[in-house]
Amino acid sequence: MPLVRTRGIIIRSQRWGDADRIVTVYSPNLGKIRGVARGARRMKTRFGGVLEPFGLVELTLFQKTAEALGQISQIDLVASFSAIRENLTVMTAAARMVRMVEAITVDRDPNYEMFVALVHGLESLSPETDVALTTLLFQIHILGHTGFRPQLDSCTECGQSARQRTLQWFSPRLGGMVCEECGQRGVGRMLVLSRGSVAFIEQARRLSLPQLSRLKAMGTVRLEVESAMDAYFYAVVGKSLPTFEQWVS
Repeated sequence: MPLVRTRGIIIRSQRWGDADRIVTVYSPNLGKIRGVARGARRMKTRFGGVLEPFGLVELTLFQKTAEALGQISQIDLVASFSAIRENLTVMTAAARMVRMVEAITVDRDPNYEMFVALVHGLESLSPETDVALTTLLFQIHILGHTGFRPQLDSCTECGQSARQRTLQWFSPRLGGMVCEECGQRGVGRMLVLSRGSVAFIEQARRLSLPQLSRLKAMGTVRLEVESAMDAYFYAVVGKSLPTFEQWVS
């Protein structure tokens, strides 16, 4: 049974049986992996409180095959991102980030840029920041690392560019903009996405992670981009993300 050692972010920790936990970790070199922590829910456990989501950990587990559920032998906390647990809104933002990564990735498919983005995203969260905007920028950023980058410069139905046709609709099902003519013929659900909103998304995709904090979005642009990205994410993975309203109400 081979021994696996890796660093990663805990993206899910769930009860299993009477005393154990199954922990899902996203690592830079192995992608999404799962392991069982035996006895983790007992009063006296060698794992302590290390198995909670959002923590950056060093993990050691035994795994017979890549498809098999591994068995965690050791897990050490590297960074807890303690600010996440001090505020419910911040915790919601962190939950959205790890759910995005969990939903849009498959097991054992490493993506170093995705890992770096997740670590940076969790580090950026604090009660003093606009956490909803930080989460939205993270969402736009990781879509570009998974082959699901929305098509914004031409119509996804007829292929005409923005210079040839007026693009004012966004189709979550098609994954991009739709021109007025194709929209009138019917392509399913469409959302308004103005030029300002498209420019915001494109700028968010071009900027590096440290530069994303410079971007601001207010009013209509903010609402349009949030609606479009959430609808598109649902179309891609078939799951909704936890909303801020659900967690803080």
